[in-house]
Amino acid sequence: MELLSTPHSIEVSNITCDSFRISWTMENSDLERVTHYFIDLNKKENKNSNKFKHRDVPTKLVAKAVPLPMTVRGHWFLSPRTEYSVAVQTAVKQSDGEYLVSGWSETVEFCTGDYAKEHLAQLQEKAEQIAGRMLRFSVFYRNHHKEYFQHARTHCGNMLQPYLKDNSGSHGSPTSGMLHGVFFSCNTEFNTGQPPQDSPYGRWRFQIPAQRLFNPSTNLYFADFYCMYTAYHYAILVLAPKGSLGDRFCRDRLPLLDIACNKFLTCSVEDGELVFRHAQDLILEIIYTEPVDLSLGTLGEISGHQLMSLSTADAKKDPSCKTCNISVGR
Repeated sequence: MELLSTPHSIEVSNITCDSFRISWTMENSDLERVTHYFIDLNKKENKNSNKFKHRDVPTKLVAKAVPLPMTVRGHWFLSPRTEYSVAVQTAVKQSDGEYLVSGWSETVEFCTGDYAKEHLAQLQEKAEQIAGRMLRFSVFYRNHHKEYFQHARTHCGNMLQPYLKDNSGSHGSPTSGMLHGVFFSCNTEFNTGQPPQDSPYGRWRFQIPAQRLFNPSTNLYFADFYCMYTAYHYAILVLAPKGSLGDRFCRDRLPLLDIACNKFLTCSVEDGELVFRHAQDLILEIIYTEPVDLSLGTLGEISGHQLMSLSTADAKKDPSCKTCNISVGR
């Protein structure tokens, strides 16, 4: 039987966090003959891709021939934000069950995308299931070392400047390495109703009245839900003044929450005053997308310990946790 031509001009398109479309060019004489495609996909860091030694052995994915481009989804557990390489072979299945195969195509590299809004909505739903009851609070706070606040006063016009979010949390989060903001906490101790005296981030604490950052002129977005091989879970929320650069970034990428009615963080009017509540059973990490004036709050030293084990700096999400993972990737 006449040999098959080698596929060429590979094109990868419509890339999401867990799927892609692939097409290539082959000789017209092969179009009617080819019955199967062999597709070899490897994470880019694995330079020694697992090509099979013998041409007649099918590789990682054997797919029946369909009109190109074909969508690849669910054949592998694709991870978001991950670089892959892909190569293809065409084949004709013969009457004896063996395959006549072409040569391997060139290898093409691509990177999968971030979680889309529908994936974040799945994470949000999982977070809602364990958020617990809502507790009142009155201040957002940021813990850090004394030098950090001294630098803000001396070199940044008394402002806490937004900085780029690190890669902590879910690997597919669209905020990681993309969104600028200032991180705040708001969790309170159940028995006192006040912020805890311990912190993993430093002994100095800046406190600001909640209404300065969170009010009806602010949009609230759900950004992530994760844990770090621990029993407690974190949710990342974004506070962005309406119409700000941060708001425009989030609008296209993150689920928007109703500030008065959600399971995580609320701002509602009661008896003519703004009342704030946070979820009891989640550790909330709040990203405020604009600079924050230190003169709007108070700065002081806390009396507790510096619990470094609770730090989430570049924290890696537990990929095995059934509570906070969804099926499209880690």
